[in-house]
Amino acid sequence: MGCRIYLVRHGETLWNHALKYQGHADIALSERGVRQAEALARRLSSERFAAFYASDLSRALDTARIIARPHGGTVTALPELREISFGEWEGLTRDEIKNRFPEISRQWWTAPYTTRLPGGESLCEVATRAVRALQQIAANHADEQVLVVSHGGTIRAAIGSLLRMDLNQYWRLRQDNAALNIVEFFEEGKAILMLFNDCAHLVGI
Repeated sequence: MGCRIYLVRHGETLWNHALKYQGHADIALSERGVRQAEALARRLSSERFAAFYASDLSRALDTARIIARPHGGTVTALPELREISFGEWEGLTRDEIKNRFPEISRQWWTAPYTTRLPGGESLCEVATRAVRALQQIAANHADEQVLVVSHGGTIRAAIGSLLRMDLNQYWRLRQDNAALNIVEFFEEGKAILMLFNDCAHLVGI
């Protein structure tokens, strides 16, 4: 066994519900997001985790803390696990972005891997920092299980990169709030996706 990473998207926020782009904006979990995190915490309460990591944005950090609570664990915050920086798009809906940034939005939705957002990042930059962070976590926890909480775009970019997908198609990877993914890392650059976007714990929430 290599390092098994339980990779989780944070619970829902009010901006998720309103379909606003969040990026680096530090938006807290909604009441429903807290319930989602608590449901996943119950599901994972019998697992053994060597460590807990999360993006330093509160929606991810608080999700990780809720999951770590039954284990008596503390969470290490890593900025490298943050969501894509959407720059000037943060707080806007898709329709607002299309109206205000018609040219760059067409480029982004066609070729996000190389398109740098106004005041933000390209998907290439996100994938690079996220994969590097996950590989470092795996190197630090050989033959152990760890829990990592990050963001939808970041998780899709990282998993897509590890699977050697064309990241211009990363939107084809669905990632729901509080979804569970499991990735097992072996030597650097090699990983197996064992579970993806599992939301069984969210039934009825």
